[in-house]
Amino acid sequence: MQAQQNVQALQYADVAARLDRLPPTRAVWRLVLLISLGGFFEFYDLFFTGYVAPGMIASGLFKPESLGVFASLAVLKVAGFGVFVFATFAGLWVGTLAFGHVADRFGRRTVFTGSLIWYSVTTAIMAFQTNGFDLVVWRFIAGVGIGVELVTIDAYISELVPPATRGRAFCFNQVITFLAVPVCAALAWGLKGTSPLGLDYWRAIILVGSAGALIVWFLRLGLPESPRWLARHGKGEAALAIVADLERRVAGESGAFLPAPKPAAPEDFAASGSLADAFAPPYLGRTVILSIFNGAQVIGFYGFAAWVPTLLMHRGVNVTTSLEYSFIIAIASPFGPLIGALFADRIERKTQIVAALVAMGVAMTLFSLASDAAPLIALGVVFTLASNVMSYAFHNYQAELYPTRIRARAIGFVYSWSRLVGAFAGLVIGLLLEAGGVPFVAVFIGAAMAVGVVAIALGPSTRGLALEEINR
Repeated sequence: MQAQQNVQALQYADVAARLDRLPPTRAVWRLVLLISLGGFFEFYDLFFTGYVAPGMIASGLFKPESLGVFASLAVLKVAGFGVFVFATFAGLWVGTLAFGHVADRFGRRTVFTGSLIWYSVTTAIMAFQTNGFDLVVWRFIAGVGIGVELVTIDAYISELVPPATRGRAFCFNQVITFLAVPVCAALAWGLKGTSPLGLDYWRAIILVGSAGALIVWFLRLGLPESPRWLARHGKGEAALAIVADLERRVAGESGAFLPAPKPAAPEDFAASGSLADAFAPPYLGRTVILSIFNGAQVIGFYGFAAWVPTLLMHRGVNVTTSLEYSFIIAIASPFGPLIGALFADRIERKTQIVAALVAMGVAMTLFSLASDAAPLIALGVVFTLASNVMSYAFHNYQAELYPTRIRARAIGFVYSWSRLVGAFAGLVIGLLLEAGGVPFVAVFIGAAMAVGVVAIALGPSTRGLALEEINR
């Protein structure tokens, strides 16, 4: 047994060292693009929530008689559309926590395929529901299946891309995924007041995502498995074959000999690879701070993005104009990580996260005090840019802080806190809007950003380090 583990550890170290010396050519970026396309529809699903809200509410889906048993719960009844938001994050929480280990056990590529199919089918069913109760139930079911997708994307990109360009790879990934936000906003703005194919506009928006996911599923059939995952699971020959093929393509594109691999720290093959490893040194501290951070960041990130049309209406903007303003704000979404590419690999990840959280808190405070169109839009853009810098940086950061054997399940655990808190944050924001308007929401978001700053500042440094060195 010990001899076999030694052989596997050497193969793993060889795979890691050869991957980490690859220059960033088209072959590498193509794989990141294919992985990111799945993330596009994950974000599409998360962000259409805010843009379909006015249409769903106007359809009477959140009246007590439509919500059925959910209407008997006082908090859910008061929050109205917050029921839908709650179901979204509750489903994501169950999926992320219960199935986060699947990508560690069965592979990154397998989870990609399954989660996209789940997303496409369940959201299509959801789009045709005619009462609030069934709508909420199917929203929960869809969330369970898609919750694991982003976890797997983070694990795969971190395992594939060399340390020197890992930050830019996550920027590129989130430029692609955040393109979903202006797409959602544009569809909502353009389809508002229409009935495409006889459907309510919000149903059409949901179905667009469902159909698009099937196209991406087909495009991603050619993706290879993560070589690091294969090597960790005793499939070193298959891992080395994938690496060799990638090396040939990279060398052909770069027109130069690849640099010699640097020695890599081996993976611990004697460790169990269970979630319990995330609660043992040196990972316990990382698990605690990332869990706290994830619970805090989601209050600002989705608290604004998912509610922006409603927040604008509470600042005196009518429904149609709020969707127009929301579209303008949403256009900024991909530019956050695009700007971040200028410094992603030059500044420590946790420093980027802290700076973005501070900017989010300040922008939200000023947004709550503004009433004219120009400052509302400008502050919305600033908040969006900052939140998306924070997003790519923390997705990168938390994937770096765990070894290959538990990367997906550990990310799933810490990320699940964002889903759980997000479920209740949607209800709280709905209640705060009723009680005190946008200023109350701003205080809530500002306090959460402060908690996030304190938590993430305690984390280790990772810039420019190999995954195995970070997790030695």
